[in-house]
Amino acid sequence: MSEKPRTIEILLIEDDPGDVLLTREALKESKLTINLSIVNDGVDALEFLRREGKYTNAMRPQLILLDLNLPKKDGREVLTEVKGDSKLKRIPIVVLTASRAETDINKCYNLHANAYVVKPVNLDDFLNVVSRTANYWLNVITLPSGD
Repeated sequence: MSEKPRTIEILLIEDDPGDVLLTREALKESKLTINLSIVNDGVDALEFLRREGKYTNAMRPQLILLDLNLPKKDGREVLTEVKGDSKLKRIPIVVLTASRAETDINKCYNLHANAYVVKPVNLDDFLNVVSRTANYWLNVITLPSGD
């Protein structure tokens, strides 16, 4: 008897429509059953995670892909609030950003990011990096349950 593949809940917090499209494509290539939710700014991200406002029925993600440079509330602020919230802090956060700045890298790890991935500029490299990151977090690592 074969097991039904489990659906992995991922929250992508990204304001660049091109990066959203590329990330969606890369995750499709992973051949995993993924429910991808997308929010475009830090305020909506926190409302989604806390199931507030229009997100009262949102599924709790098992993995967050977080851009740093977001409108309203930047990724560093989102990271700080999520990792400081006892109900959310177990959710792994992969910072997925264009910044190679050592200060950003250090700050994110100090704020308890689980990984820091620099987005490649080249299209094929971008798809490859996101696909490999997803494969690692979804096939190698055991993620916490959604609640």
